[in-house]
Amino acid sequence: MRLKFYSLLFLAFLPLFALAQGASLTIFSEDGDKFILYLNGVQQNNVPHVNVRMDGLTQQFYQAKMVFEDKSKGQLEKNVPVTEPGTTNPADVVYKIKNKDGAMKLRFFSSQPVQPNYTPPADVYVMHYGQPDQTTTVTQTTVTQTASNPGDGGVSIGVSMGGVNVNVNANDPNARVSQTTTTTTTSSYSSNTTSSNYNSQPAGNGCSYPMDLGSFKSAKETVKNASFEDTKLSTAKSILASNCFSTDQVIQICQLFGFEETKLSFAKYAYGRTTDPGNYFKVGNIFSFDASKTELNDFISNGGR
Repeated sequence: MRLKFYSLLFLAFLPLFALAQGASLTIFSEDGDKFILYLNGVQQNNVPHVNVRMDGLTQQFYQAKMVFEDKSKGQLEKNVPVTEPGTTNPADVVYKIKNKDGAMKLRFFSSQPVQPNYTPPADVYVMHYGQPDQTTTVTQTTVTQTASNPGDGGVSIGVSMGGVNVNVNANDPNARVSQTTTTTTTSSYSSNTTSSNYNSQPAGNGCSYPMDLGSFKSAKETVKNASFEDTKLSTAKSILASNCFSTDQVIQICQLFGFEETKLSFAKYAYGRTTDPGNYFKVGNIFSFDASKTELNDFISNGGR
């Protein structure tokens, strides 16, 4: 009885534990437009990026504003929830920026439960809410002098700019001092500080996010309902041609095929459209014959050829 009581108590407080951990918001530009992100009026990143992830969000909604590096694109503002649809549970929420008929739009892309040890893909710029983006500014001084009257006995004057001592001929009217500023940026929060079972090896194929759960469920049903094996394969390939899959999603699609040859054909085709190729070895578990596993392994080892 006591064990049952503590179990119910744990389940009751589980949402509060998740809330304390915080939700995550990722916003990426489908067309590669860099932007500065503001949350609740506070600027988050100092340097524009294409793909930004914010961890440690404890509210249910945030007012997000994206100011684009290209001023002609203007800016976007939207009130975005960071909870699972229909609940108040914090989630890992992803939105994408889409240029539709010349107008920038922010669209919901996917949502999944919070993953405590999730490691984002390498192309995502990660920050932790409440820890401001840190920018280090390095100032360098460049001096240019053109002597129009060499040997005129001019007076040399020492100038110190940005910690650099410079000698300038005071009688040379063409002498000039110019200053250039170089800014380098480091994030106050790095995605490499955490570890998980998720292999964050970059895909290198433009695939940062797998198909969202709702769309994948519909895609899976479409493949499943095809009458013939060849039709199932061609349908699955056509879906993947304009989407990206995770390794686990590839496995689920392969399990819909009845023949080993079809599974192998799709597994090879899907390798170039997966978000986590470092995990692709798991696909080998779907095959009944060692020859198929070996052929897929050789295909992966040769870089998908």
